Amino acid sequence: MPTAVQVTRTGGPEVLELAEIEPGPPGAGELLVDLAAAGVNYIDTYQRQGIYPIDLPFVLGSEGAGTVVETGEGVTEFAPGDRVTWQGVLGSYAQRAVVPASATVKVPEGVSDGTAAATMLQGLTAHYLVRSTYEVQAGDDILVHAAAGGVGLLLVQLAKARGARVLATVSTDEKAELARGAGADHVIRYDREDFAAATRELTNGEGVAAVYDGVGKSTIDGSLASLKIRGTLALFGAASGPVPPIDPQRLNSGGSLFLTRPTLGHYLRTREELDWRASELFAAVQDGSLNVRIGGRYPLADARKAHEDLQGRRTTGKLLLIP
Repeated sequence: MPTAVQVTRTGGPEVLELAEIEPGPPGAGELLVDLAAAGVNYIDTYQRQGIYPIDLPFVLGSEGAGTVVETGEGVTEFAPGDRVTWQGVLGSYAQRAVVPASATVKVPEGVSDGTAAATMLQGLTAHYLVRSTYEVQAGDDILVHAAAGGVGLLLVQLAKARGARVLATVSTDEKAELARGAGADHVIRYDREDFAAATRELTNGEGVAAVYDGVGKSTIDGSLASLKIRGTLALFGAASGPVPPIDPQRLNSGGSLFLTRPTLGHYLRTREELDWRASELFAAVQDGSLNVRIGGRYPLADARKAHEDLQGRRTTGKLLLIP
């Protein structure tokens, strides 16, 4: 019987339990997949805690990669033996899972299953942020928070590839080196200095064209203060806690600023959009221009430890569970 990480009650990492669960045969439009790796993401901790409510019990995890075992009725684009990857499919912390073909893409040659699983959610997030939410232009100054995290490292690389000058915030010397290694032009230790003041100084008082902020509550004020006139704050996460309500007048007084709270699903409205984003990401991985850093691999049974490390900010890059 395949095993999976199940949540029967909400709470801290201690609620994660290993259970024997048979996912069953694939239905119409679905794939049965043997997983090689599952991605660990902050959204998993929100679901585990009940911040994003899900009917109990449920198998955690929304991202993975593996090999197709069986296809359901009507599936023509995939076959048993294909290597595939996905995001946004609950139940991925498992040895075996049923996933919709519509959410799945093939893993190209030269890309490992682990790299594929590490690329999907965070890679697609970084892609929509720099290509669509605020489309980075050559010569732009931009600010990336938590630049040594999974999304942060990818944001730095994708923005640099588009010709931006990247300012990056981090909290440790190790993370500073990782951000520089990804191509950040200036690294700001926000545990030691006011990052908004540092950003203004580095841009000769003008501010940046865009801030990509996945931290939230502890950075929101400084992020707004870092923007140039008509700059964009893309608030795509809340690792430090939810952001309290903001008076729209602050956007006016700050310089006719734009504030958006985007989410990946709204940037994957069609199959064509998913294929476009995934193909660009994997092409960059294949040609070596995008390095997907895997910061830790944990056995499936150690999902609790992975969550503790992620929420304790003891990690860099992407965490994977290996069934």
